[in-house]
Amino acid sequence: MANERDKVLSAVRELHEATRAQAPGFIAGKTYVPASAKTVDASDLVTLVDSCLDGWFTGGRFTRDFEEQLASRLARKTTALFVNSGSSANLLAVGALGLEPGDEVITVAAGFPTTLNPILQYGCVPVFVDIDLATLNALPEAIMAAKTAKTRAVVLSHTLGNPYEVRELAEWCRREKLLLVEDCCDALGATYGGAPVGSFGDFATLSFYPAHQITTGEGGALVARDAKLRRAAESLRDWGRDCWCDTGRDNTCGKRFDWQLGGLPHGYDHKYTYSSIGYNLKATDMQAALGLSQLQRLDEFVSARRRNWKALYDGVHQSPLLSRRFTTSEATKGSEPSWFGFALTCEPGLERKKIVSRLEEKMVGTRLLFAGNLIRQPAYAGIKHRVAGSLANTDEVMRRTFWIGVHPGVDAPRLAYMLEQLEAVSRGA
Repeated sequence: MANERDKVLSAVRELHEATRAQAPGFIAGKTYVPASAKTVDASDLVTLVDSCLDGWFTGGRFTRDFEEQLASRLARKTTALFVNSGSSANLLAVGALGLEPGDEVITVAAGFPTTLNPILQYGCVPVFVDIDLATLNALPEAIMAAKTAKTRAVVLSHTLGNPYEVRELAEWCRREKLLLVEDCCDALGATYGGAPVGSFGDFATLSFYPAHQITTGEGGALVARDAKLRRAAESLRDWGRDCWCDTGRDNTCGKRFDWQLGGLPHGYDHKYTYSSIGYNLKATDMQAALGLSQLQRLDEFVSARRRNWKALYDGVHQSPLLSRRFTTSEATKGSEPSWFGFALTCEPGLERKKIVSRLEEKMVGTRLLFAGNLIRQPAYAGIKHRVAGSLANTDEVMRRTFWIGVHPGVDAPRLAYMLEQLEAVSRGA
């Protein structure tokens, strides 16, 4: 049977290579350049099919390896938890902190909804601070000034793969006895002060949606500071159960029928004992297999993103027109970003809507900085919240900022075309 399996996997590799060889090349003005895209090779598909042939579709051998290697990449001693999305990772991280309704959580309004949503879903009060226009991240001093006696946690994402000043913030949180969740969904592979993002907070969260640095299709993960926090998140992920046996395994604790918990009779099956109100947010072993294969090329992917970001940055700043009409974001001092996109802010008087519409017509994909200002979104009208200071920069980003792609699928001809079209649409705007 092993020989038959090898034949199947060899055929998968051959089919991928043949399909790739027949794919049309880039045609300027005809081939769309997406703002984000996955990069999948034959090894990824072989590993994916290999997991399918196991016939074990929930978490298994690939999941265990993926969780261990993810934790190692983030310099964590506790094993990661693989989940069905980055949004679920944020939900579990906030849920496992032990916050109470009414507790304040500091965050930003210039972000993605699922960084904010868990704060609201657990009855906490978001406290919004403004961002720095250069890095598109909140500055530590703004976060520190927002603290009150009700503040219990800080939940922040590393915007577009650009780290915020996370070491300083984590040290302050420890001194103030606050909890920190690093949303690294856009930033896997970035470092701050030489240490990987995700290694500083009480929790780090990741997304493996196809737009991100590596993909599992749908999928995400979280990594905890210690075993206690990990256990709390694992229970929430797995229906709220008290049992910690891996899928397909029984009696890890050695006393499956010898517990006395809650009002249950002595010896009630530990596999059906629930200590928290949880969900089922697990992912499949097939997704983990794809992620495990992709993780081997993370450094390659991150290098390509940095190279592409630098090419666009140089192209804009070397152009008298573009350098006058746009402001580019900047890497946080002391960081090595894992760029998710190349952000541009239109000068006052330059209509962003016209720019992005014309770029899309010319087959250059664009995106805004997610929700812009979350509290101006219809979903959040009337939520209980507090704004610390002004959100003037957040509103500027909402009105004038957009980004274009730097993913590994952007090669030299595409970069040249993107800069050419950016110049053309700017000249006519």
